[in-house]
Amino acid sequence: MTSDNIKDYDIVIIGGGPAGLAAGLYAARGNMRTIILEKLIPGGQLNNTLDVENYPGMDHVTGPQIAEAMENQTKRFGCEIVNNCNISEVELNEGKHIVKSDQGTYRGKVLIVATGSEYRKLSVPGEKEYSGKGVSYCAVCDGAFFKEKKLVVVGGGDSAVEEGTFLTKFASNVTIIHRRDKFRAEKIIQDRAFKNPKINVVWNTVVPEIKGDGNSVVGVKIKNIVTNKEEDFPCDGIFIYVGLDPNTQLFKGKLKMDQAGRVETNEKMETSFPGVYAAGDVRETPLKQAVTAASDGSLAATMAIEYTEGLDDGE
Repeated sequence: MTSDNIKDYDIVIIGGGPAGLAAGLYAARGNMRTIILEKLIPGGQLNNTLDVENYPGMDHVTGPQIAEAMENQTKRFGCEIVNNCNISEVELNEGKHIVKSDQGTYRGKVLIVATGSEYRKLSVPGEKEYSGKGVSYCAVCDGAFFKEKKLVVVGGGDSAVEEGTFLTKFASNVTIIHRRDKFRAEKIIQDRAFKNPKINVVWNTVVPEIKGDGNSVVGVKIKNIVTNKEEDFPCDGIFIYVGLDPNTQLFKGKLKMDQAGRVETNEKMETSFPGVYAAGDVRETPLKQAVTAASDGSLAATMAIEYTEGLDDGE
């Protein structure tokens, strides 16, 4: 591909979740020619979250509403956003990073990695076969398809317990299956679940198999990890929330990562490669929330602007 086919920017941001949008906002306000490349639509995991109660200054708001507000604000300051952008390759070259995608090829003096994370799979028989046929990772997306159905939720963190409670708006009952004897979710989220008459909890239990009839899920096999007892548990659908895996495949062997595959950064969001920054769930953080991702993005962009200005001074 010739240089005529490459679009040049000061800052190229991969990922349009809260981290990427905040980075785009700060970069564009800093008078940097900035573009965000997003594989779906802006918002990231916010688009899968119905109620957001802990984003400062916003009460009784949905995730998609926050995502839309952030997107509009970022665009207002001149940041370009390319949706449905599938990236095939990233070439790291100091001051001239190249991103190749099905929407075009982009070159940036600085690259900000804000690719976020995706829901971890159980990796058990039946999961892949019945994905979209009763296996789901998004209650907001698919809950309405299970009116008066019997559902299983796997997990014990904020997402599992919160989304399990949300599913009771549609399902006849929801059973939360957790491999430990207590939840990791915030207490306020737990309290709501325990008070909900439609929710039942099965402790110390895992799901080693998802069963179907060829068309849809009809149940799961459950195993108590204390007694090793196994049994079949009938249900019409299963929602899986057992953690998040970082979307870092494009950068394996190019950026230093921890054992979980998250990009390592310092306090300035700098990665192991000069002029490449990382922000949000793609890096290791003790709290994975929209507000912390946005904070990462704003800091990454601020540091990126300083770096870019240093490059320009040296020209």
